[in-house]
Amino acid sequence: MLHLIFYQPEIPPNTGNAIRLCANVGAALHLVHPLGFTLEERHLRRAGLDYHELATVVEHDSLEACLESLGGGRVFALTTRASRSLYDARFADGDAFLLGPETRGLPAELLERLPGEARLRIPLRPGNRSLNLSNAAAVALYEAWRQLGFPGGR
Repeated sequence: MLHLIFYQPEIPPNTGNAIRLCANVGAALHLVHPLGFTLEERHLRRAGLDYHELATVVEHDSLEACLESLGGGRVFALTTRASRSLYDARFADGDAFLLGPETRGLPAELLERLPGEARLRIPLRPGNRSLNLSNAAAVALYEAWRQLGFPGGR
């Protein structure tokens, strides 16, 4: 199973979209507190539609607790501050993608704890800053799922 980690997400519809995404690709969504919303917010429920029951969503009090729950699997941080492209990485079952808050991304001190090859960027046209959080999550999860041969998909 692939894992998607949202570190301190702020915008409910992005997390709702991620719930739907994870349900469709068979990934688990991990939400690291503090959240900028509650899981009962109308915008989150609307974006996730009826996929909440089909997705595995786990809340964690800290990133350390989240990573411990993954049992030592590989973690790839998606960041605009990486030099390695997402498409240069080879993914395996159990890998996790870590994405930061919408307004500030992952903290530099957190990124520095990860090896350089675990920091990935999604290619963008020159002059563009970033993708929306749930769009970036979709790009990464679908690339990993594709590399794995779309297990469980049809």
